[in-house]
Amino acid sequence: QVQLVESGGGLVQAGGSLRLSCAASGRTLSIYAIGWFRQAPGKEREFVAAITWSGGGTAYADSVKGRFTISRDNAKNTMYLQMNSLKPEDTAVYYCAAKFGRDWAYTRRSDYDYWGQGTQVTVSS
Repeated sequence: QVQLVESGGGLVQAGGSLRLSCAASGRTLSIYAIGWFRQAPGKEREFVAAITWSGGGTAYADSVKGRFTISRDNAKNTMYLQMNSLKPEDTAVYYCAAKFGRDWAYTRRSDYDYWGQGTQVTVSS
């Protein structure tokens, strides 16, 4: 069992920055990777970024490459998503998810075992 809690969401103007945090507790030793997803009202939940918990490998969706940076602090069991140059289209509820399986699948909702409740990010024009 793993519990995930997102924080750091809020309202920001276009072009601004925001940092999201995802704190993990429980059986964190079983976590292989953490992913970030986002979902706007009426739209499909989409992959944003992922990071391996111990190895530091990262992956990004094309829509956020060059603007978002994913990182982690294993001592604090916390993963971060630094979002720069935010656009109104980035507005969504952002979720972090924990993956136990040690494989190459990380872009789909079904690839992850545990999910947080989400944090709202709103980017105004």
